[in-house]
Amino acid sequence: MTRPDSARPASPDACPRDHAHLAAHLAAHLLAHTKPLNARRRAQRGTMAVEFAIVFPLFFLVFYAIVTYSMVFVAQQSLTLAASEGARAALRYQPGATSAASALALRASAACATATGLVNWLAGSAPCTATYAACSFDATMQCVSVALNYNYASRPLVPSLPLIGLPVPASLTASAMVQLNPENLF
Repeated sequence: MTRPDSARPASPDACPRDHAHLAAHLAAHLLAHTKPLNARRRAQRGTMAVEFAIVFPLFFLVFYAIVTYSMVFVAQQSLTLAASEGARAALRYQPGATSAASALALRASAACATATGLVNWLAGSAPCTATYAACSFDATMQCVSVALNYNYASRPLVPSLPLIGLPVPASLTASAMVQLNPENLF
């Protein structure tokens, strides 16, 4: 619905007095309503800083715990992956073996080389041990076991902070085993 021409406002140049009156009224209204707001702001000055000082340590502690435990889980997962890949490397044929014992020794060496190559981001502090023996569940088969151990207590991935002692494991270990048929060793 359109308004009749008589209800339309006049152009700004037609009534400068009405616009000046409206602007003065608006300024007075804003000034009247901002005075209580400014008084409230002055009364609460500094409360945000106090609230931040109280809440920040809690947020920082939660963030620090998330980062610390995430790195522990990443290291454990990397060790597990490296051990299983090392065990798979023991399945590969190793040239140069003259006996079953030398073939098993070469495969164990290849298993550790593969495993340590995958965890080199841990600064070489995850020693690998690969052992071979007759399988406990089937004495006619040979088993190669690959184990990795990372001493987290001596080399933490996230440094510990004073007064914040999060419980973390002293060492992280992972192992994997493969079964080899003695007929296929060399």
